[in-house]
Amino acid sequence: MARRTVLILGANGRFGAAAVEAFAAAGWRVLAQARRAPARLPEGAEALRLPLDDAAALADAAAGAEVVVHAVNPPYDQWDGQVMPLGRQGMDVAERLDALFMLPGNVYGFGEGMPARLTEETPEQPTTGKGRLRVALEAEMRDRAEAGRFRAVVVRAGDFYGSGQGSWLDLIIAKDLAKGRLVYPGPLNLPHAWAYLPDLARAFVAAAGRSLDKEAPAFEVLHFAGHTLTGAQFLDLLEASAADIGAAPATALDRGWKRAGMPWPLIRLLGVFVPTLKAVAEMSYLWRIPHALDSRRLVARAGPIPDTPPRQAMAMALLDLGLGHAKPAR
Repeated sequence: MARRTVLILGANGRFGAAAVEAFAAAGWRVLAQARRAPARLPEGAEALRLPLDDAAALADAAAGAEVVVHAVNPPYDQWDGQVMPLGRQGMDVAERLDALFMLPGNVYGFGEGMPARLTEETPEQPTTGKGRLRVALEAEMRDRAEAGRFRAVVVRAGDFYGSGQGSWLDLIIAKDLAKGRLVYPGPLNLPHAWAYLPDLARAFVAAAGRSLDKEAPAFEVLHFAGHTLTGAQFLDLLEASAADIGAAPATALDRGWKRAGMPWPLIRLLGVFVPTLKAVAEMSYLWRIPHALDSRRLVARAGPIPDTPPRQAMAMALLDLGLGHAKPAR
């Protein structure tokens, strides 16, 4: 039986790289698109060094691909000008290939009034520019799919962690881990949704296999639960995992960890001059509003979803950042 082929757009990003690994491990032929070749590719994967805006050339090079995963994500302060154009370029490639188009979604579209538990039926009421962009992108996917131009799936998840640098974990929370100091962006008693990227990528593999069935709907939204943790639980987990792999500094082991909060008023003030900080401050409500994703529909559609135990996932995420030295027991 011939192997199925998937095209990963943005294969050098964290989710893109995780998706390459997950699909290759599942036996798919993987085409990893990026402007520069990935430093390392697993067996069963090959690089496509073609620009996203040349849909014709990219579709020709990826002929036979049944699935397109859009793992392209512009810099946070450049969303206004890039999210929709990049999304449309990815959709154009999927149309040319007559392939299933898959997008990693987030909770931005629900806005500040979102309930504590988010299902696929929860109304989207965005209250930020980024939220409105995500709603618009998903709406265009739905319109194209319902017009018969391709089939599409959005898999929404919480904040990413794992698979390298570029998340809240390394940029803020564990930035000063070597000094025994942790910074959490919100109240420690509120739950927050997290997605361990290797697990999310494996969920995409499962959802892709199911969505290729002829009975699957033209467009569908699915939620990935991931790990929902209060701030205190997250920091407890981080401290324990750091100790597991030898990443905890002696000062923290002897005298305890230091915990601090985010200086949001200062960040908002600096955001007047620094676009990236302004973009981060715009989404600060996500740390004040408790939320979790309900994944029952995803499980019903695709079967059991990979769920690495949180302590092991955190340890692996730290190891991926070059911290510690001893792999945790599986």
